[in-house]
Amino acid sequence: MRLALLALALGGFGIGTTEFVTMGLLPQIAAGVDIDIPTAGHVVSSYALGVVVGAPTIAALTARLPRKQVLVWLMVVFALGNLASALAPSYGVLMVGRFVSGLPHGAYFGLGSVVAASLVPAHRRTWAVAMMLAGLTVANILGVPVGTLLGQHLGWGWPYALVAVIAAVTVLALLAWVPAQPAEDGASVGAELRSLRKVQVWFALAIGTVGFGGMFATFSYITPTMTDLAGFSERAVPLLLVVYGVGMTTGAFLAGRVAQRGIMRGIVLSLAAIAVLLLAFGFAAQHRVTAAPAVFLLGLVPTVLVPMLQTRLMDVAHEGQSLAAALNHSTLNIANALGAWLGGAVLAAGYGYAWPSRLGAGLAVLGVLVAGASAWLGRRQAHAVRAVPA
Repeated sequence: MRLALLALALGGFGIGTTEFVTMGLLPQIAAGVDIDIPTAGHVVSSYALGVVVGAPTIAALTARLPRKQVLVWLMVVFALGNLASALAPSYGVLMVGRFVSGLPHGAYFGLGSVVAASLVPAHRRTWAVAMMLAGLTVANILGVPVGTLLGQHLGWGWPYALVAVIAAVTVLALLAWVPAQPAEDGASVGAELRSLRKVQVWFALAIGTVGFGGMFATFSYITPTMTDLAGFSERAVPLLLVVYGVGMTTGAFLAGRVAQRGIMRGIVLSLAAIAVLLLAFGFAAQHRVTAAPAVFLLGLVPTVLVPMLQTRLMDVAHEGQSLAAALNHSTLNIANALGAWLGGAVLAAGYGYAWPSRLGAGLAVLGVLVAGASAWLGRRQAHAVRAVPA
């Protein structure tokens, strides 16, 4: 079981590295393909849109295929997309490479979460999902800083080449360590799509979209925020990314404990904490002493929310768990694309690097309201069921 989770987490490590390393290299990418930094933010959005398109499409179309086989092929496509990104000679080709790299992201994490949860008793599902997602968080301690250093000293394409190698190793680990995972009995495209009829599924997806949009509006521009606003040198950026990664990893390990007190309660409290954090981030980022702790919390607080949202989606989707779990990452990357675009719009309008997080705080508050509405509807439905005579 532990080796299987390790194999799944290794794929998450590669995905986390390629997703977040771009944000640490926006100046180098902008100079390399002759664009400005706000336009370079569109490279982040292109990857995110690949996730949005790929997650539901792949999850639905592969519902009847053996899960292990699907995971392997997702990693093959992921490797090819990153290789294309590494070799991209222009902005347009890079945008296509990032889009292709993003296609397997949501489906891999969605299907991988279902596989991880199947390996443990029911009461440890959130822990198993968190361990699978821990590869993504550890990427921000090791993969992203190392990739950022490679990009700064050897060229921005090298981190993507490194990720392609990690993906190839993941293919071998999946083949060796993950047990055979046949498709669920009765699985079909129709069964997966029927989960979309459930209102609570849409509530959970909306929570991820608006709740995380603010975080990505802030983190997409973390490098110029730390250098231009906080006054750090460019050489300090990889260390700050390590701080962010330590925060993410801490959040992943805290998620299981928070979930034990109730999934919906944990979701609401996490969103409220994100709102407070983002409101304060623009002020904290103006001083070196407070900027580094703020970056740590920016990694920790939102990461606590991810496994709980994943578990919530699998609970309310019933027979459509693979699609719902994949859609969680699709919506998180809608938040990624939305956040990067909104943050870029704020900067292009002439506001400083303190303002994207302030916009993000408003999105997090909206997420609290959506989560509250979902919890209220859940209580109402449960009361209606209890009121029905036996």
